[in-house]
This record gives sequence, structure tokens and C-alpha cells, in this order.
Amino acid sequence: MNKISAYFRDSYFELVEKVTWPSWLQLQQSTVIVLVATVIITGMVWIMDFSSNQLLKFVYSLFK
Repeated sequence: MNKISAYFRDSYFELVEKVTWPSWLQLQQSTVIVLVATVIITGMVWIMDFSSNQLLKFVYSLFK
């Protein structure tokens, strides 16, 4: 039981004293970067999916 309480005490100390939390402005900037990257990657995946779908439809139409 002593080890468990020491673990929680040390974890709390680390979160309060040792961790450097971002400022509000840094947090907003990071969020915008993540959202933009997500939109770009989603668009790239959609383009690849659409292209491969059209290519497969064309290849399948050759064998009908």
C-alpha cells in the first residue's frame, strides 16, 4: 500500500513541478496545425481512394 501512495505522490509532483505545460497561444497554434494537417491528409486519402476506384472500374469494364 505504501508503494501505491508513493506512486501517486510522485506522479502528482511530476505533473505539477516537472512538466512544462504549453501556454494558451501555443495550444491554439498547435491545434490549428493539427486540424490543417488532418484536412490535408484526409484530402490526399480521398484523392487516392477516388483514383483507385476509377482505375478499377476501368479495368473491370475491359473484361465485361
